[in-house]
Amino acid sequence: MDVSTLALALLLGSLVVAVWYALRWLRMRKYGGVSVALRWDPDRERSGWHLGIGRYRGEEFLWYRVWSLRTGPDRIYPRDSLRIAGRREPVGSESYAVPTGSTVLRCETTDRESVEIAMGPGALTGFLSWLESSPPGRRVPRAS
Repeated sequence: MDVSTLALALLLGSLVVAVWYALRWLRMRKYGGVSVALRWDPDRERSGWHLGIGRYRGEEFLWYRVWSLRTGPDRIYPRDSLRIAGRREPVGSESYAVPTGSTVLRCETTDRESVEIAMGPGALTGFLSWLESSPPGRRVPRAS
């Protein structure tokens, strides 16, 4: 195998991966996805932000990492397991790692996992509305 054949194979492989990411991104955005950055275990010093797309599926908030070949969600948060523990603006270099104009929500799950979710104003309004709404007969604490 000569160098030009190897270079062509690498180029084609890169093109396939790029097209896969583009189609995945477009499909998620087309079906109601919003840009969301997520940081799990935020109390750990080296915990970083991960860009992704958030979607709602009934009683669940699904989060898909942007740079993943996985077709399913990377994180699933049931509505009744999330509680907002705090709200803040991004600090320092965080503002470069989260969507523009984001607010950071610190959430806790029923199994005591902490997670921070950063989203822009429109996505935040939708998320808070979804979180506060619940089926009849179930009481959910106010999110805002």
